[in-house]
Amino acid sequence: MSAVSANDVKKLREMTGAGMMDCKAALAEAEGDFDKAIEILRKKGQKLSVKRADREATEGAVIALVSDDRKRGVVIKLSSETDFVAKNQDFVNLAREFAEIALRNFPNSLEELLALPYNGITIGEKVTEQVGVIGEKIELAAYERLEAPMVAPYIHMGNKAGVIVGFSKDLPEHFETLRSVAMQVAAMKPVAVDRDGVPQSVIDKEVEIRTEIAMNDPRNAGKPRELLEKIAQGSLNKFFQEVTLINQDFVKDSSKKVGEYVKSIDKELSITGFKHVTLG
Repeated sequence: MSAVSANDVKKLREMTGAGMMDCKAALAEAEGDFDKAIEILRKKGQKLSVKRADREATEGAVIALVSDDRKRGVVIKLSSETDFVAKNQDFVNLAREFAEIALRNFPNSLEELLALPYNGITIGEKVTEQVGVIGEKIELAAYERLEAPMVAPYIHMGNKAGVIVGFSKDLPEHFETLRSVAMQVAAMKPVAVDRDGVPQSVIDKEVEIRTEIAMNDPRNAGKPRELLEKIAQGSLNKFFQEVTLINQDFVKDSSKKVGEYVKSIDKELSITGFKHVTLG
């Protein structure tokens, strides 16, 4: 087992809420790999509150914009080292200008966005220029785009996160109302719209963790692993409710699932996709 620093133990404890000694042992077993350490803690039955979006907290501004016809949306993240810079209005305005350029040109990738012109230079060169002007690391760290019959945006307070959600129909009279679905994404952090969108690797990892937990339960002593894997597979319903957008409880009305809320607006309406960018 490798040596583990006190700072790493403290960081893992803040990420998970697990005990100090448990965190130290998990990090040692994982040879310093935080993701593996979290898996080890989960397999040992620890009740964790992992902060998925905040593991490496960096500052900056996230901007989400949609086109006037609501058919295209973009989210960009301009990162900085300090909150002081992130809250500067000139910095936020620059992030918005980059987002507006992205929306007008709709590039396919972050690399293409960085190569687009900005006042006689490229966006990438402008970012580099700002490093010298501000005196700390500045980075255009993320860019996402989405096309749909209607796209609704949401920017979390203080530009901490940005979301765009695509819908199957353009319902301008419900545009503002449906922005609450984008707010749902920011609050509850789903990984996919529905079960079909959850990567198989994520499902396999969840089954593995649930199987290991079951094998460590004395009540299952003597039961074959194959049986416990089937039980783990059968217990995924709650997992899918937590990580798929349409199956989550709607934050504004917990008596409805998000999918039910969308259908209550228009029975033919569905969510086609979403993009979520956060600081960190």
